[in-house]
Amino acid sequence: MHDRFHVMQLATRAVDQVRRAEHRELLAHGDDRLSKTKYVWITSQEHLSEKQQALFDETYTLQLRTGKAWAFKEMLRDLWTQPDTSSATGYFQAWYQRVIHTRMEPLKQVARTIKERLRNVVSDCTHGITNAVAEGLNSKIMAIKRRVGGYRNREHFKTAILFHCGGLSLYPQ
Repeated sequence: MHDRFHVMQLATRAVDQVRRAEHRELLAHGDDRLSKTKYVWITSQEHLSEKQQALFDETYTLQLRTGKAWAFKEMLRDLWTQPDTSSATGYFQAWYQRVIHTRMEPLKQVARTIKERLRNVVSDCTHGITNAVAEGLNSKIMAIKRRVGGYRNREHFKTAILFHCGGLSLYPQ
């Protein structure tokens, strides 16, 4: 949970929780302004289609809590642009103070979660080292295991892992 992917995943889920709660409140009053906008708020702005961008622009100007939650999420993305540990820590502290004084409980929970792990998150910000390769390899190993329904013999499982993940060929040159 210390890398950019997982931190931003938490923040994006929080934005969606804020959107869903606000959408329920608005619908109770007969207002459907947030209808069909889910993907506008959970997709990175650079990946929005023209139609989605137009819908985002139209909805964002309505000054809803969802728009504010989205803005806080986007501010959090800038944490990874900080040049060193002290500026990343200072940036997070300023972001945390702004978020913690809102009424958006899902975002507050994200802020508290990051604060608990701040040293590791900031370390990831400045070093940029991830465990993506290890997670990919683990995923491949679990797929091998699922494919045959498990292995009774540990040596056979080890051989299958070495064969599939080690780049071995059935037909040696």
